Amino acid sequence: MFKCKGRIHIEPPFYCDYGYNIEIDVNFYANFSRVILDVNKVVIGKNVMFGPMVQIYTASHPIIAEERIKGLELSKPITIGDNAWFGGGVIVCPGVTIGKNTTIGAGSVVTKDIPENVFAAGNPCRVIKKLK
Repeated sequence: MFKCKGRIHIEPPFYCDYGYNIEIDVNFYANFSRVILDVNKVVIGKNVMFGPMVQIYTASHPIIAEERIKGLELSKPITIGDNAWFGGGVIVCPGVTIGKNTTIGAGSVVTKDIPENVFAAGNPCRVIKKLK
């Protein structure tokens, strides 16, 4: 399945495309109902926590209908830094990097990179405040 460096706990159910594109460092906790579409690489740092129903999507499709109808699939990697915490229902879109020590508020849709040491939330997700 996925590559893991140490202690992790994932509450069921857990869904992924392949599994072998997921790398998890030590001390990872994921609450119920996880989806990780790992068409591309997903790297999760140390001490990361996911609330329930967090969804990580590396996969995408062309926005132009004629291209999409051809069955093309796109993907971009996702990186989640050490000590990140995601509230329930967070969705992370393809190509996003989340900085270390960052908290993402419940229900957020992360469409762009989020720096380290911040609290970010919303749809689309944006930095609300810097953390000490």
